Amino acid sequence: MSYDADATRQRIFEAATAEFATHGLAGARIDRIAATARANKQAIYLYFGGKEKLFGLVVRAKVDEICHAVSLDPRTLPEAAGQLFDWYHDHPELVRLLLWEALEADDGRIEGEEERRDAYRGHVDGLMSAGLPDREMAQDWLFTILGLVAWNFSVPQMRRLILDEPDPERAVARRRAVVVNLARALAEQPLARP
Repeated sequence: MSYDADATRQRIFEAATAEFATHGLAGARIDRIAATARANKQAIYLYFGGKEKLFGLVVRAKVDEICHAVSLDPRTLPEAAGQLFDWYHDHPELVRLLLWEALEADDGRIEGEEERRDAYRGHVDGLMSAGLPDREMAQDWLFTILGLVAWNFSVPQMRRLILDEPDPERAVARRRAVVVNLARALAEQPLARP
């Protein structure tokens, strides 16, 4: 049986995603990642350069995944917000990874920061080409919509407590409807700076 490096890398990456989402960077263990991936620890260091680098790559990959799955366009903002909401609902690991990243970034800098900043700049450029009048407004729209959606999955206990909804799926559906309606209201506002 021959060694499949690509398959090993993929298994490591999937195991690392689950490990980091559950335990964060500080709590994650390379030996658990290796055991789950059916790989040795040396393969992790060889392919990914260590735990911090692997964490950064995992976060970036999950962010890239959502960026390619949903296109935010001011003309179709309610639908896009609904798609974004659904994506977060189906991929709760991204919110966890971003929260761990925020909690554990010692100096505020994150692994792969410039590349991720460039990706967000691309989304801002896309919003501007779709009709938003300036860069600041496009940045504010992007940050607001991401926050409006992600908050629902960042603090599920608050969703449960505030909505007082015994059925968790009904609570999520209720929040999705509110997010889509708020996005619709935002999209209908004049595109001028306050």
